[in-house]
Amino acid sequence: MEKSKESFWRQIRAFPANFWFANFMEIFERLAFFGVRAIAPLYLVASAERNGLGLSFQEKGDIYMWWALLQCLIPMVSGGYTERYGYRKSLVVAFILNILGYIGMAQSKALADAFSARGWEGANYGVFLIAACFVATGTAIFKPAVHGTIAKTTTKETSSMGWGMFYWVVNIGGALAPMCAAPLRGEINWHVVFYAAAAVTAFNFLPAFLLYREPEKVPSKEGEKGPLGVFSSSIGTVFKDLRLVAFLLIFSCFWLMFMQLWDLLPNFVEEWVDTSDVARVFGAVSGSWLLSTGQVKPEMIININPWSIILLVIPLSWLIGRINKVVAMVIGMIISLVGFVACGSTMIGSLVCLMLLVFSIGEMLCSPTFSAYVGLIAPPDKKALYMGYSNIPFAIGWAAGNGIGGRMYEAMSSKFDLARRLLVDRFGIAREAAEGLENSEVLGALAAKMNGGAGATIDEATRLLWSTYQPWKVWYYLGAFGLAGTIGMLVFYFATRRSMQESAAE
Repeated sequence: MEKSKESFWRQIRAFPANFWFANFMEIFERLAFFGVRAIAPLYLVASAERNGLGLSFQEKGDIYMWWALLQCLIPMVSGGYTERYGYRKSLVVAFILNILGYIGMAQSKALADAFSARGWEGANYGVFLIAACFVATGTAIFKPAVHGTIAKTTTKETSSMGWGMFYWVVNIGGALAPMCAAPLRGEINWHVVFYAAAAVTAFNFLPAFLLYREPEKVPSKEGEKGPLGVFSSSIGTVFKDLRLVAFLLIFSCFWLMFMQLWDLLPNFVEEWVDTSDVARVFGAVSGSWLLSTGQVKPEMIININPWSIILLVIPLSWLIGRINKVVAMVIGMIISLVGFVACGSTMIGSLVCLMLLVFSIGEMLCSPTFSAYVGLIAPPDKKALYMGYSNIPFAIGWAAGNGIGGRMYEAMSSKFDLARRLLVDRFGIAREAAEGLENSEVLGALAAKMNGGAGATIDEATRLLWSTYQPWKVWYYLGAFGLAGTIGMLVFYFATRRSMQESAAE
């Protein structure tokens, strides 16, 4: 006989203390991480006169690609070390690496200028990449420890609620981060946000030592192993479960879409979207969320995503707790795909905000359900290891999305590059002269050439570029990966439905 579904509050009270301590540390880790992620896409491409590194979109994409690979593939191994040598030790190492990385980011402009003066070409790119690798490695060690704790403190009956609660907590940090980062960075004080991230990370040493309890170790069926044995076993285990491999590859497509909202959409909003129609709403809360131009800071627009999740993910997780987890993910992927493509298809700020909400609803059905599914199929002695494996689709999607998306945006959607192209192609400006124009000059030069030389406004020049080059198409091409993933998940559902029904009946 099927068990009746427990009440919302009964499930909440069922979680042990370590579940809440892990969530507490996750809030502060995400507060630091997403504060940096909120402003890094803008800082990396901002010109030197705006105190930025002045990188191209391709260079920015390459940094995120390497960041993604390290952060998401290292857990395949670090999860095994967490099980072998201890959860708290992993947390301490993670915090130290993250602090070093955030400090390196804060000093990246000064260090790059110093190295450039000594003849290091590409110092802007190299210095930030090194700092990002420290953060990536620290986060990669942190994740399996926390995810493993959640997996160990939830059951089959409470997993949907537990992972929904965890996802809610993640987004508390994710939502508060841009709200803090926006006033801290002002217009160009990017380094303040990086230092703040280091300070917040350091705070996590307190709960790690004073509150958190080392989870009970489940003896491995394969016996104790040394460091090399842990490494080889961690790598080899994933390939023994072909269903897990297929599932992880399919879900990579969802993460490709999701991470472009954080890594590429802020640049798209800054360059193409008129957010003055929602500036009054954001400005009523805090004037520091607005730019001097009257536009909303892009990181605050993206912040609709975590706030939507904070408000809705727990009731949604409770409602879908009895739905087949693969079915819930398929529905979520479809909704996310619609929101993803639509939010990059308009220059109207209010529509971008609405479509971000649509995407977020799909994400709420997808992401926590994904973690719950992996946690349930993991053997008892390999919870942290399997949760480390859950980073594989994140790695593939995040890395591939930036490797592809950065180059596509550079070629198809970079407003200043398109303005230079139009000056050459339509108005006969010499290519060398157009390429010599600074970003702060090129739109004005284009506007001056319009209307037969009578001139136009910057907004009119932007709309001309929009209609001429259709920069929104980049979201359609990226969305095609999400469509492929949705179809793949449907195939996976029908291929594995019988085995899942047999497992549920046991």
